[in-house]
Amino acid sequence: MSINKTMTNFTEYHLNPQQFPFLQNLQQNWQSIRDEFTHFLNSASESELKLAYDVMGPKSQTIKTKGSSKYSAFGVLFQGMFIEEYIQAHHIQYPHYQSLDVPGEVLKLREKYFTILSQAIATANSIDNHVLRNVYYGTFHPGLDIKLHTNYNPHMNRGYLGLIVPQGDVAMKICHDKLYWHEGEFMVLDHSYPHCPHNYTDCDRTVLVVDFFKTDKPREEVIQFERELVTERMQDNPYSLGVFGKSDKAKAEDFIKYGLAYQLEWDKALGS
Repeated sequence: MSINKTMTNFTEYHLNPQQFPFLQNLQQNWQSIRDEFTHFLNSASESELKLAYDVMGPKSQTIKTKGSSKYSAFGVLFQGMFIEEYIQAHHIQYPHYQSLDVPGEVLKLREKYFTILSQAIATANSIDNHVLRNVYYGTFHPGLDIKLHTNYNPHMNRGYLGLIVPQGDVAMKICHDKLYWHEGEFMVLDHSYPHCPHNYTDCDRTVLVVDFFKTDKPREEVIQFERELVTERMQDNPYSLGVFGKSDKAKAEDFIKYGLAYQLEWDKALGS
């Protein structure tokens, strides 16, 4: 577990997880959720692993990294639908898997490897009317440094449940803060603020990413906004699974407002 323990001062962009009781069931089951992830990595066949990372994870065309280190992700819930339902609803085509019943195969994977996670999601969504929208495992590989960006999701907050967090400098820089993940704990952020995470350790960092509706907004309003945003994103990039879009990019005024001008120069030097 990471040793970077500090007193927590919550802000408008770093939120207290205790405000969101529907997250408690996921947090209480964090070790089982982590064990499902590690069991999958250690026990799945090569073809199962490839299918998960090819199909079950959101792909961004806009968020960039510094250097060659990578980020990988796969999950079970997108825009409130389990992955097999989402693929069917949006008629996503996978040229490399034309001979395969992709929704059927990912359903098999979810039911074979991720039963505890799936049940925890169902429980949370029964508590607060389908409040969870995206749930996926996100891994920062050693040396990862993601360039400053925003996520244009004003209808949602993002929770990170720490599953595998190495000791050392693996952190999220957001606005004026540098925040650290901890195993078994949620970090909840408003990702519309500029942020740039990194992993400067020699080990992978894996969290469960949990996007959920902002609970202070009318549910009908956020559902309608999500529908319009996802339609646009799926037209631009169906493999985003509605998670990422062209607007996920920090603006010059964000760098200036939050005293991150050096990041702007660095990003310009490395290319957009």
